[in-house]
Amino acid sequence: MTLVQSAVQNKLLRLLSPADFQLLVEDLEYVTFSLRDPIESPGEPVDAALFIEDGIASIVAKSPSGGDIEIALVGVDGMTGTSLVLGSTSAPLSVYIQLPGAGHRIAAGKLQAALEQSRSLQKVLLLYVQTMIVQTATTALVNAQAEARTRLARWLLMVHDRTSGHDLYLTHEFMAVMLGMRRPWVTETLHSLEAEGHIRATRGKVAIVDRTGLMAEANGFYGEAEREYEKLLGERLSRQQR
Repeated sequence: MTLVQSAVQNKLLRLLSPADFQLLVEDLEYVTFSLRDPIESPGEPVDAALFIEDGIASIVAKSPSGGDIEIALVGVDGMTGTSLVLGSTSAPLSVYIQLPGAGHRIAAGKLQAALEQSRSLQKVLLLYVQTMIVQTATTALVNAQAEARTRLARWLLMVHDRTSGHDLYLTHEFMAVMLGMRRPWVTETLHSLEAEGHIRATRGKVAIVDRTGLMAEANGFYGEAEREYEKLLGERLSRQQR
């Protein structure tokens, strides 16, 4: 059954011109993925790109001691495999699944062939890469300058923007790894945000209740990447307040 562009959830695929979507559609394979499924590994060939329909992939840097920290995340807003868009064939960083879900996979060679055929397809995907550069830069800034509460509030908002629904199925341990924080800090901060009425936290799940309150907690560190996405791609990324 042929995929219909208007039926996809992935914002990048929806943004493409009908002609550019047709260049990809026959080679898109619908796949599901589970928590911590590896998508890319440093120094290894990138064999495919993934346009996410539901779920979150984390782009992760590793410290010399072996610890992981998330530097960017991808959800319904975008794709993995951006190295292919830039003309590279290998992955500089780890990418793995943070929230289970599904997406449309396209083999590296097929995507590269489509990019060679269409300057307009190349332009849209390069603009997306620019939004990821901004996201990475603002993540570096918040990690360097903001306290745990601000970092966690910003991160919850960003995950919420890039998923469907209002419930985020995340363990405290995994959030601690992604944010480079100690697990007790995550637990304490979640309890504090819940006490303020911004979220509801249960074992393995965080429900977003008050985005306006979370944005206040983010102290101005949230929104730059989302505004860049809307400016460059013409599509709202930040969710409406609730």
